[in-house]
Amino acid sequence: MLTQPMRFPFEEPPALGQMIEVASGIHWIRLPLPMRLDHVNIYALEDEGGWTIIDTGIFSKKGKGLWADLMAGPLGGKPIHRIILTHHHPDHVGAAGWLKSEHGISIWSTRTAWLMARMLTLDTQEAYPPESIEFFRHTGMPQQLFEKRISERPYNFSDMVAPIPLGYKRIRQGDTLKIGTRNWDVHIGHGHAPEHATFWSQDGEMVIAGDQVIPNISSNLGVYPTEPEADPVGDWFESCERFAKIATDQQLVLPGHKLPFTGLPTRLAQLIDNHHTALARLIDYLSAPRKAAECFRPLFGREIEEGAYGLALVETIGHLNHLFDLGQITKTLDQDGAYVWQKA
Repeated sequence: MLTQPMRFPFEEPPALGQMIEVASGIHWIRLPLPMRLDHVNIYALEDEGGWTIIDTGIFSKKGKGLWADLMAGPLGGKPIHRIILTHHHPDHVGAAGWLKSEHGISIWSTRTAWLMARMLTLDTQEAYPPESIEFFRHTGMPQQLFEKRISERPYNFSDMVAPIPLGYKRIRQGDTLKIGTRNWDVHIGHGHAPEHATFWSQDGEMVIAGDQVIPNISSNLGVYPTEPEADPVGDWFESCERFAKIATDQQLVLPGHKLPFTGLPTRLAQLIDNHHTALARLIDYLSAPRKAAECFRPLFGREIEEGAYGLALVETIGHLNHLFDLGQITKTLDQDGAYVWQKA
């Protein structure tokens, strides 16, 4: 079946502190982020007497002020009844605990996302633990960069995420949520984040995709010291292939970043093909033995600057782990404590 190209019905995002109605009762808000990907999309859905909010942005003094302005202005002073989280990453969960504590707003989330967010906010480190240092050493990053990294204070989840108070409402695969006049089916994705929730309107018109499907860029598929042998790439393929069975050209997709779009089957096919192509390049590159930190070019096609180094490294390990699990490459530990990968 031929699929339609991707289209972008809204050429410009909402201005800071404003919102755009993208469908009846569904509004798009954009909040700033202090990083290269400098924004996150938030969605406000009109509910009985108030609002349901999808994701929250990071927790910061500026963020609290923006939420106060939104509640007094575009949200019309009507209460927010609940926050529904797509996944546990700081730009999506950051202000949820504060909104719950300050305004009594209930949090709805998958169990894994809520537990990950709560665990990580409680795990504050002033120096890298031994497991993280070993993880970095295994990647074979240049010695100067390795020493610089482990000498610095680690990034802590709690730097951008408010404490997560006890109590949440669990959502899971197969649930149906009533929000406003629409019923939404919950479909869980994996790869970018464990138990990432997406929401598909039963009228076939809308998908709230979070970071599971983003236009123009691919979601990071990273491996971290918490689960160093994870295979997020395999999880990603499974999710994309499963979603492709229910995707249509007509659905308006509301992503966690970039612009809303139609043409979901095309985008899913692109994501699957792009990662398979990257894996093929990586296998060819591993005809000679390489360390993870030496494998950026076949995956990303460019040199990686220091600001993007961490995300590039964890995604590289994700692709290496996938090939290793398939039995297509081997890994051995060298005398310096770095894994050396090679085509089997």
